[in-house]
Parts: sequence; C-alpha cells; structure tokens
Amino acid sequence: MMLRLLSYLVCAASLGVASAAYAEVKIGYVNTQRLLTESPQAQRISERLRKDFEKREQELQRKAKQLQTMQEQFQKEALTMSESERRNKEREIGEFSRNLQREEREFREDLSLRRNEGAATVLEAADKAVRKVAEAEKFTLIVQEAVYIDPRIDITDKVIRAMGDAAGK
Repeated sequence: MMLRLLSYLVCAASLGVASAAYAEVKIGYVNTQRLLTESPQAQRISERLRKDFEKREQELQRKAKQLQTMQEQFQKEALTMSESERRNKEREIGEFSRNLQREEREFREDLSLRRNEGAATVLEAADKAVRKVAEAEKFTLIVQEAVYIDPRIDITDKVIRAMGDAAGK
C-alpha cells in the first residue's frame, strides 16, 4: 500500500514538473507564402524579374500575333494558291510555330529558374530573420506549416519587418 502511494506521488510530481515545463513553451507560426510575396526582398526580386523578362515576353506575344495573322491569311488564300505554294506556306507556318513554341518553353524555363533562385534567396533571408525574432522574443518553437494556426501565434509580420530591417529598408 505504501509503495503504491509513493508511486502515485512520484507520478503526480512528475506531471507537475512536466506541466510547468510546458508553461514555458512559446510557439510561433510563420506564413512562408507571405514571406515569398510581401517581404522587401521578394518584392525587389519580383520587380527585377519583371524588368528582366518584360521584353522577351512582349516579343513572344508579338510573334504569337504574327503567327495568328499568318494562319488567318493562309486560311483566306489557301483556295487560290497552287499546291506547291500551299505546301510551302504550311511548312513556313509550321516552322514558325515550332520556333515560337521552343522560344516560349525556353522563356518559361528561364523564368522558372530565376524565380526559384529568387525564392531561395528570400527564404535564406527569412531564415535569418526568423532566428533573430525567435532569439529576441525567446520562442521555443516556430513552425511554418500546420493544419490550424491560432492567429495569436502568427509572427509573420514581425519576420517581414525584421527582413526589411536586414535589407536596409
């Protein structure tokens, strides 16, 4: 009987210590998607990408309109063309279309690569800012993804401000 009472007391004491330890846990949440869109670094990278790729995108749009015009013109004139003229025009349109598709694919690949590089840069800056906020405010745990987040533990705005400070905004 005494042994059982003693084991209950030990369990109760350990539960009290455990609950006291949990009372000191400070948890925060960071919305990574917001960091990738709202941080000063992300906005600078987005603007740079827009400037770097704007001319290529406009050129591709111009070529797409040119292809459409070529196809429409071919449709109108196909009945009056000789067989050899029709084949030559179809070959010309097909080659133009393949080149355009290749250029569009290269454009998408280049843009995607640059976006990924930019995201890596932003996430590196975000990691430093999260660590700075975590150390300054003595967080025990900061998570980036979860099924449910209580808005009270969302520290995304603090991290974005810290990223702005680090970027010299």
